[in-house]
Amino acid sequence: MFWAFPVTAWLVSTLSFALFATPLTLLAWRDPPALRHRRIQGSRGKPEKWIVPGIAHWARNNLVMGVVTLAAWPLLRLSSIHLGPTPPVWEVLASLVFFVYLDDALYYGMHRTLHHPRLYKHVHAVHHKVTTPWAWAGLYMHPIEYTLTGILTLVGPLLLGSHVITLWIWVAMRQWIAAEGHCGYRLPYNPAHLFPGYGGNDFHDAHHAKFTGNYSGFLGYLDGWLGTYSKGYPPESH
Repeated sequence: MFWAFPVTAWLVSTLSFALFATPLTLLAWRDPPALRHRRIQGSRGKPEKWIVPGIAHWARNNLVMGVVTLAAWPLLRLSSIHLGPTPPVWEVLASLVFFVYLDDALYYGMHRTLHHPRLYKHVHAVHHKVTTPWAWAGLYMHPIEYTLTGILTLVGPLLLGSHVITLWIWVAMRQWIAAEGHCGYRLPYNPAHLFPGYGGNDFHDAHHAKFTGNYSGFLGYLDGWLGTYSKGYPPESH
């Protein structure tokens, strides 16, 4: 379990983000004319300016997360996450849907809290240095924020006592959400639209452009219910 749970889950998290973010960042860097109508902000931004710092943040944050995860093993080993029989596909899919909605609700609370002036200045302001998002910016954040985000990712699997395979899939899926949600483009054929309440990449992009509002990470229904949409969102054509 030590190798399957904290070690492999950490590796899946670290490598999957790099796998997803690299081609999406290259897309923003090259800015192909054929896809400019899908670019969310009018400005291309300067992804080339942030690539090296973004990779540095990714490496540092994952190093910190690895240390925290290993240090937490005496507690994690007491959880009901297991290496038992492989779960059926329906169970994995149902778990993933539950994880998405639970994680998004928890992230809303954490994210909105990080916008408190004191926390924003010392922690969350790092992530907001990038006003025109690109995929590698998904992990361009303070180590404290990244660690808290990782802890929220584990809440669902810990509650359900999931199989480690389900955990691995969810961790990779969560990193796809982080990379794709910051790519700066409205990607066609995005399966995320299957989730009721999904606001598209415009949703989180508006948060980076306006700095406040749109506190959910993936969906937008909580911001709608609680009146915390970013100024000008959703657009009239939304």
